[in-house]
Order: sequence, then structure tokens, then C-alpha cells
Amino acid sequence: MSELPADARAVVVTASNRASAGVYPDRSGQALAEGLQALGFTVDGPHVCRDEVAGLSEVLREAVASGADVVLTTGGTGLSPTDVMPEATRQVLEREAPGIAEAVRRYGEGKVPTSVLSRGIAGTAGRTLIVNLPGSTGGVRDGLAVLGPLLPHVVTQLRGGDHG
Repeated sequence: MSELPADARAVVVTASNRASAGVYPDRSGQALAEGLQALGFTVDGPHVCRDEVAGLSEVLREAVASGADVVLTTGGTGLSPTDVMPEATRQVLEREAPGIAEAVRRYGEGKVPTSVLSRGIAGTAGRTLIVNLPGSTGGVRDGLAVLGPLLPHVVTQLRGGDHG
């Protein structure tokens, strides 16, 4: 397995109408940022946005353009009509990586059966990995448990590294 490059950068994006309006604090975005820092990433965010396709896809495009290695999102993956993070992400992705999203759902299923309701997706845009995680601190922790061991290899690969 690869080691995470010392200059690895991540961006955290939270999709939440209520958190963006100041109704409550963005706990899942903060947990995600802290978890990525613990893995060795320099983290930009969380950027808290309304759950709307145009605004979210623009923030994701900006994160990719900034040269981030990884963009992890939290929130907006459920079945509610206002949950649109997968739709926004799909507008930015060049290639999907369905096994990542499937692994995140599978990991949480034993503890939280409703984790299979997450519509989160994953894939790449340029040299950036984008993964949608659920909008709860538990969903973020589960997502990081799955992603943590994979991210060093993914970052190395996206930067043009060997399959070693």
C-alpha cells in the first residue's frame, strides 16, 4: 500500500439547508474535516452549502480546480426531495467508482440498516476523488473507516503513480 503524500489536500463540502441557514451547527462536516486531518490531509472546509444542484456542483468544480486530491461531501444523499448531492456530484464526475460508495453503504449496514438508503456516489474528476457520505457524524465515521485505508493508494494513483 502507498503512503499518503505529505502535501495531500482535501476539501469538505456539507449539503444542508438548515446548517447553511444557521439553524444548527454543521457537526458532520466538522467531524469529516477532523477525520481527514487525522489521516494526514491538509483540509479546506467544511464549506456549508444549501442543498441545491447548481450551487453544490459549482462548489465541487471549484474544489477540483483548486487541485484538491480528495473532495468528501456530507449530507444530501437521502431519499428526501431536497437531497440532491448525488445529482450535483454526477454533473462534475468524469468517471464513477461505484465500489467505493457500495463499500461505505455495506460497512454501515450491520449497525444502521437504513444506511442502504444513502444514494451517495463516488468517482473522479481530473485527478480528484469525490465521495458523497451521509449527513450524520456516524455516517461520516463509517465512511472514513472505509476510505482511510484506501486514500493513500487513491491519491498516489490519481497523481500518476504506479500500481505497486
